Amino acid sequence: MSAVATAAPAAHVPVSAGPWRRATRKLLRRRGAMFGLFVVAAFVLLALAAPWISPHDPVATDWGAIRKAPTAAHWFGTDEIGRDVLSRVVWGTQASLMAGVVSVSISLLLGVPIGILAGFAGGWIDVLVSRLTDAFLACPFLILAIAMAAFLGPSLTNAMIAIGVSATPIIVRVTRAQVLVMKAEDYVESARALGATPLRVAVRHVLPNAAAPIVVQATLAIAAAVIAEASLSFLGLGQQPPAPSWGSMLNTAKNYVDSAPWMAVWPGGAIFLLVLAFNLLGDGLRDALDPKQL
Repeated sequence: MSAVATAAPAAHVPVSAGPWRRATRKLLRRRGAMFGLFVVAAFVLLALAAPWISPHDPVATDWGAIRKAPTAAHWFGTDEIGRDVLSRVVWGTQASLMAGVVSVSISLLLGVPIGILAGFAGGWIDVLVSRLTDAFLACPFLILAIAMAAFLGPSLTNAMIAIGVSATPIIVRVTRAQVLVMKAEDYVESARALGATPLRVAVRHVLPNAAAPIVVQATLAIAAAVIAEASLSFLGLGQQPPAPSWGSMLNTAKNYVDSAPWMAVWPGGAIFLLVLAFNLLGDGLRDALDPKQL
């Protein structure tokens, strides 16, 4: 009697999660990154809900409550003309977040295409872009932003443009480096052999695989942009009074540090906390999106 082999049921083989799902799980396990994400989300909600949660009008003056210490009526105290510091800190969140996000968006819109062009074109185009990038990076980021903001004129819009353009060189360098690595990969060579145009190769194959380091750099750049906006406002080149801005609040508070320290503590603490949160989030993203660990 011949033995008939019976097929055993196939064992269930777990399908490994994709790299982005694994990166998300790694990010969720990092307490520092989660703290940063929570703080950033809290500031975003604070900025969006400012009209409803702000206890007072941020520009309304009260001449009977000049430089009053924190009380039940004014939790963060009042400033030199009786304005509620808490309300101004809450409304100032909008200017800082807008400056960070819009400035970095400008740098991405400029830097990513230029970096892709330099990396793919090579030759004299790459040399020209690289030398211009090096020239811009030779000047400190904040000094360049101050010079451009002074040239454009004092306003929040001009400050965001100045910060965005000043942050573009680092985005160009990161993108170009990724393109140089990616274009030597086998899948890029295969796409070229099949007749794909350079634009299609760049958009469909190179850019998605180069997105991780660009996202990390953009997150860290937002933290730098928040500091830059506060610095420009402190110098009178950003958000213009009486509109609330953390930088302009610090500029005013420097004259009353001894008699009214709360005027400097709260906007300074807000800048510190938001910048720390973006840095922690960026560091967590860098570790989670490391291709050697995915």
